[in-house]
Parts: sequence; structure tokens; C-alpha cells
Amino acid sequence: MRRTPLLAIVASLVLGGVVAQPAAQRADAAPATFVHPGVTVSKGQLDFTRSQVNAGAQPWKGAFDQMMASKYADLNRTPKPRATVECGSYSNPNYGCTDEREDAIAAYTDALAWYITRDERYAQKSIALMDAWSATIKDHTNSNAPLQTGWAGSSWPKAAEIIKYTYTGTWANSGRFATMLRNVYLPEIINGSNSNGNWELSMMEAALGISVFLEDKTSYDKAMAKFRTRTAAFVYLSSDGALPKTVPSQNLDTRDKIVNYWQGQSTFVTGLTQETCRDLTHTGYGISAISHVAETSRIQGQDLYGTDVGERLQQALGFQAKYELGTAVPSWLCGGTMHLGLGPVTEVGYNAMHNRLGHAMTNTQTLTQRNRPAGSNNLFVAWETLTHGDNPS
Repeated sequence: MRRTPLLAIVASLVLGGVVAQPAAQRADAAPATFVHPGVTVSKGQLDFTRSQVNAGAQPWKGAFDQMMASKYADLNRTPKPRATVECGSYSNPNYGCTDEREDAIAAYTDALAWYITRDERYAQKSIALMDAWSATIKDHTNSNAPLQTGWAGSSWPKAAEIIKYTYTGTWANSGRFATMLRNVYLPEIINGSNSNGNWELSMMEAALGISVFLEDKTSYDKAMAKFRTRTAAFVYLSSDGALPKTVPSQNLDTRDKIVNYWQGQSTFVTGLTQETCRDLTHTGYGISAISHVAETSRIQGQDLYGTDVGERLQQALGFQAKYELGTAVPSWLCGGTMHLGLGPVTEVGYNAMHNRLGHAMTNTQTLTQRNRPAGSNNLFVAWETLTHGDNPS
């Protein structure tokens, strides 16, 4: 029965002046209906990108040329699938780790190339890469298996979403590809990780993207819940209190344990991350995954940017960008020495927080523009000046 305005007012008063939203409208719940293509990049964003490239406008044309000149856009690329991908710490041993990640990035690259050029050879190449792996892979093993699965599993659904929902030809094995994501990838990542924060953030990025492609609301909700908890434990805000938030399963129940987990850093300031004092490269992995999940959720009709996720993303970008740009590191921070190398990870968060929401983000803006066109980190980030640079869609 339809609720009358009077009943709505009464309900609002009963709830203390807050009208309860249906679960599907919450920023941390799966949408009632999934949007496609809807993993990190939307159809509107793709259309904007295509129009800018075709007009020869910068920075998009330069970013497109960079992508097309890369090894990932090579139409002669030979996929290198294997039944078992074995990845140890820092990919040692490396049995298929690089091949898998780069074939997944290539599939996404080809999907973007298809959309922008409408040259069917790129769609068919993307499909060939996805088909080769879905016909072969059965498992990920060794200590880096969860992270490897997260990295490759972040790129695959981005490619698949574009091909399945925009390519006008046929993809006969799309069902087999979905089965691969459901049976080989999702079980390895959906339960999370108690390792450094970048692991679980990348894993939840992959889990969320896979959930969108599979239209799996249960997995989407599970991944989002873990993501929200981990994001709050990865980026510190002064409003968190004297100590950073923690992930309950890690049992970081004393100050000493927390300081040790935060790479020995004992002074906590807004924007600091759990891995800042390790190095900015791994910090960048985490920041990138946060931005990708927030962007996917926005496309799916929610708004994580309006929650603490957006605040943490904005502050983490600004804090890291300042030191990446050369600001002297004070003695209380990381012992006065910071390992730089943030990577091509600022475009998505900068576009959302600065261009859409109007936050100044001066340091992030300087770094983002200096690094254009942002390429690939050869793990799970690729071509974000092209897809998200100053993209209003």
C-alpha cells in the first residue's frame, strides 16, 4: 500500500526526524537494479571520453595516444593463460602472475579502444583474451594468491562490462567468463585479508566489480561492508580519536600493536595512512582501490563520496601528494624519511572530490596535472587520465 504524506511525516517523527531509506538506496548496499557498464567507468564517462578524443581535445587525446601505443593495445598480443597461477611474496615465484595481470589490463585496454574507435578488432581481441583465461584457469596458489586475484580480478570485470554491454557483436563465451569470476576469483577474495590494508582494499575492489558483472547482491553487500571497515582503518582522520580505527578480526587491541601495524608511526594526523611510512607506492594501491570502489558505487546509484569514504580519500590524496611533490618530511613522520612513488592513482579521486564536489585539493591538483597522461602501474590501474581526467559525467 502506498504511504500517504501524513504517514510519512509520522514515520519521520518516530525516527527522530530521519526518514529511513530502503536498503537499496544506502551507500553501503547493492542497488535495486545494477547499472551497466558500471565498474569504475560508466557509459556517460565513456561517451565523454570518446567525444573529447575524437575532437582532438587535451589531455584526452594525448592519453588515448599513450594507451594505443602501449603493449596492452597490441592486436598481435598472445594470451598466456595457465591453469594454476602461483604467486609468492613480491611475485616470487612468478608462475603466470605478470601474464595474468597484464592480459587482464590488455583486455580492458582493448575494450576502451573498441569503445572509442569502434574498430571491432579491439572488441574481438578483448574477447579473445578473456576467453583464453576463462577456458584455462582453475586456481591461484602461494602466499600472494589473494592479492594477485584482487589485482587481476579488478581489471577483468572492467573489460567484461564494456564488451558485454556495448559491443554489438557476439561474445559466445561470456557465460563461461562469468563462471570463472564466480568460481575461481570471488572465493579467493570475498572473505578479505588481515595483511596490510592495500591487500584487502584491492581484493574488495575486485569483489565489488565482479559482483556488479554477476549481478550478485549478496557478494556486493559483503564486499562493501568489508571495504567500509577497511577504509576507515586505512586512512586516519582526527575525528577517529587518539588512535586509528581497526579491523576487529586483526585484534589490534593496544596502542603498541596499532603503532607497529602502522609501520612504527606513533603520531597520527589527518590523511596519514596505515602504509604511508612503508612507502607511497603501496599506499597508492590502497588509495586507488578506495577511489575505484567509490566510483563504482556512484555509478550504481549510491554516493560513497558523501560519506567518510570521500573524506578519507580526499585527505589521503592531499597528504600523500604534498610529500610526493617534495615537501620536506618532518622528523615525527616516518622518522623523517619517506619512500616516494605514489603512482598513477590520483585522477579518479581528484575528479570526484575536486571537480564534482568542489574541494580545493591544491596539492593533488598539481600532482595530477604534472603526471598527465597517467598510464598504467602494470598491476590494476590503467589509463585514468583518459577515462576520468576532468570528466564531468
